Amino acid sequence: QVSLAESGGGSVQAGGSLRLSCARSGFTYSSQCMAWFRQAPGKEREGVAYIDRYGKTKYHDHVKGRFTILKDYGNNALYLQMNDLKSEDTAMYYCAATGSYCELSALIPTSFTVWGQGTQVTVSS
Repeated sequence: QVSLAESGGGSVQAGGSLRLSCARSGFTYSSQCMAWFRQAPGKEREGVAYIDRYGKTKYHDHVKGRFTILKDYGNNALYLQMNDLKSEDTAMYYCAATGSYCELSALIPTSFTVWGQGTQVTVSS
């Protein structure tokens, strides 16, 4: 059974940094596309960033220049380095995977078939 498990969330002051991790298990294939999403209370889930199997990345405009998505092929893990955090970054963060190409999946939640349980990030101003 395939699964994803996020960790690394927490509370931080504005301007601070956090590094989220996502551990993959049970996968027998290399996902074409892995991504981070987030969902704030009362808002729809939105894409943050994706990375394809070749390392090509794309970011939502809201996080460009502040967040970096990374893959560790050896440890079968996905990371999200978040710097210069703002109060509007407060949300539950999820990692997700799909066998489709990132260009086709874009950052659309319904394009992703495997999801983690999420990790909470709270940024206080």
